[in-house]
Amino acid sequence: MEVLSATHVFTSTDRGLVPQASIAYANGLITEVSTGAVTSPQTNHLVIPALVNAHDHARPSMTSFGASGMPLESWILRSAFGTPPDAYLAAAVSLARSARAGCSGAMLHYTRPSGKLQIVDEAIAIGKAARDVGIRLAFALAVRDQNPLVYGDSGDVLSVLSDDDRRTIHDLFIRPSPPPSEYLDRVDAIHAAIAGPMIDVQYGPAGVQWCSPALLEAIAERSAATGRRIHMHLLETIYQRQWADRAFPGGVVCFLKDIGLLSERLTVAHCIHARPDELDMIAEAGATIVTNFSSNLHLHSGFPPIADAHHRGCRVAVGIDGVALDEDDDAIREMRLVQMGHGGMGFERTWSREEFLSLAVCNGRKSIGAPGKGALAAGEAADFVVLDIGQLDRDAIMPVNPIDMLFARGNSSCVREVIVNGRTICRDNKLAGVDLNAMETEIRAMYRASVPQFKALERAWKPLETALAHWFRHQGCC
Repeated sequence: MEVLSATHVFTSTDRGLVPQASIAYANGLITEVSTGAVTSPQTNHLVIPALVNAHDHARPSMTSFGASGMPLESWILRSAFGTPPDAYLAAAVSLARSARAGCSGAMLHYTRPSGKLQIVDEAIAIGKAARDVGIRLAFALAVRDQNPLVYGDSGDVLSVLSDDDRRTIHDLFIRPSPPPSEYLDRVDAIHAAIAGPMIDVQYGPAGVQWCSPALLEAIAERSAATGRRIHMHLLETIYQRQWADRAFPGGVVCFLKDIGLLSERLTVAHCIHARPDELDMIAEAGATIVTNFSSNLHLHSGFPPIADAHHRGCRVAVGIDGVALDEDDDAIREMRLVQMGHGGMGFERTWSREEFLSLAVCNGRKSIGAPGKGALAAGEAADFVVLDIGQLDRDAIMPVNPIDMLFARGNSSCVREVIVNGRTICRDNKLAGVDLNAMETEIRAMYRASVPQFKALERAWKPLETALAHWFRHQGCC
């Protein structure tokens, strides 16, 4: 058994902030949280439940590929420049950054495989990365079988490109899609290869606009039969909203409900352009919404109705989406931004800071299939983060609630220790299982070496971007 003492322990909204407390833990579980711990300057710490990065894609860098300041509809094609040169390294770097910032778990909605391995072998490599980092992993292999370039006929865009550019774009993005049965079999094979107490394998439809009704229906049916969770994007951009209203005049969320996809097993990322009645249906089903504040800003996607979603009873979690504010995977800063952006106006509050911390952790854990609610209490998983109060309250002028300090000033630099499943995976900014600096150096070199293979895409980019902008502004007819 191990014991950790701290000046303050935030257990949950029920018990609140406990001063001078100790956490005893063994075999991956908390056995006791007691008061009256002896404190010293070395224990001037705040312990909180470990955070969860509930939506990500294992992209170590995007801005360095020129994917900055553009909407999702062009950004997602630009991301081809960032195709992982090595599946293990890309995942390990991404997961290690999340862990360093206080996350005990992360969802990797795997949208762009390296192409250098069979997909099951690639999933095995990613599972190894998660084990080496020591973090809990939810893995969802993304799938799409329609609308590869725009939300409609790709020929409208291709027709305005030169012959060379047309061939380049066609060869990169327009490929045969597997039938639903083949995708389901792949997920079963991945589950057999990597699933376990620390890894949850889920279905990963990329989004309604990218998946045919037949594919979504097949996933809904298999999820109901197996109990396996589903992770997908929903209504992220204004163009997806416009497409959904045309494609589903009866309502896109109604369609998801009718086919059985909308359930407590479903996690939907973004929901920026969800309407009140759709939020009500999401809440009624018990599904989870993952909001990605910085990503929404970077991609000019809009400001999601998260406060309204919460008031209507939706489960809300927080994700980084591979595009944190400073592209550093700082989950603490991301949590603060969500709280600041949606926490209320004037004297009115959506939630208290303590409530928001608890719900983000609890709902995040549920979305990635992690055990428990994330409270620091006997019987819960030993997943927690030690924060330096001295750094948070660097002025030390008068007593201030450390949770208030966390939400006012917190970022990954105040993290002193991250414990997951009872094991220290990061201490003083150094990961126990991997060398993050060395991995970042290695993958940067690999990315630089891979750039020449995308010369044709680089030449075709400006005409493609112009055609995309015209198509989406006019919804077709390039």
